[in-house]
Amino acid sequence: MPNISSVSEFLLLAFADTRELQLLHFALFLGIYLAALLGNGLILSAVACHHRLHTPMYFFLLNLALLDLGCISTTLPKAMANALWDTRAISYQGCAAQVLFFVFFFGSEYSILTVMAYDRYVAICKPLHYGSLLGSRACAQMAAAAWGSGFLNAVLHTANTFSLPLCQGNSVDQFFCQIPQIVKLSCSDAYLREVELLVFSFSFVFGCFVFIVLSYVQIFRAVQRMPSVEGRHKAFSTCLPHMAVVSLFVSTDMVAYLKPPSISSPSLDLVVAVLYSVVPPAVNPLIYSMRNQELKDALRRLMTRDVSKSKK
Repeated sequence: MPNISSVSEFLLLAFADTRELQLLHFALFLGIYLAALLGNGLILSAVACHHRLHTPMYFFLLNLALLDLGCISTTLPKAMANALWDTRAISYQGCAAQVLFFVFFFGSEYSILTVMAYDRYVAICKPLHYGSLLGSRACAQMAAAAWGSGFLNAVLHTANTFSLPLCQGNSVDQFFCQIPQIVKLSCSDAYLREVELLVFSFSFVFGCFVFIVLSYVQIFRAVQRMPSVEGRHKAFSTCLPHMAVVSLFVSTDMVAYLKPPSISSPSLDLVVAVLYSVVPPAVNPLIYSMRNQELKDALRRLMTRDVSKSKK
């Protein structure tokens, strides 16, 4: 019979053993976190303050920026605090909250990316119906469905995971609390319910991925039929940032969850976790602003206005 114990706190995986490397990791993560806050904050301000950006595409981009801020704020602040104060501990309640919010933001982001693919599909393949299919009410309903489904999924997973009896200690082999790492600590015969939920979630994610791929197949066909080179270039320029973000999101997830167990190690798992939980929220604003002239103009006007106000 396994020894079922009551856990009051978990021990997260440390990035380094020496004090100098811990402080180096703190400084690195602080820089990444501030960059993510600045980039996503600028996108939120630009979309909110400029009426030319009050369109469905930028409305969904605003939602993506909010989710990116939530996602990176769930993991990095605790990792930075642990590195700064030379500790590994996180409370049981803090770990549960981290799992809840990370699954919520992560799942909602994937749903929003799927909705954004639909937005590009309608804009390019059915432009005459764009106003009726993606009106303000429809956009609000799709965004609410994305956030709501993410929250429901997070509540189910968190409640199920933290109802499992733990009998394998309290050391989590990751720098933040993850469902697979918590499940590893459970008793061998008690984790099947969570595995079933994970299979359902992966099936939903795979369905979204198929929808995104099929949407872009139709988009590419429609673009190839456009007689104007300028029209084709404009269509591709609105799709490329979304394609890049989806590719980054999916590729890092695939590396994290589909890598062979034979090559798994704590250090590799740590690097992979940083890739899919930290890098996308920090890089997404840069991807969207690089090729989007409207967004760059709005950001330029926003910063110019703030500079002129400060001089007065």
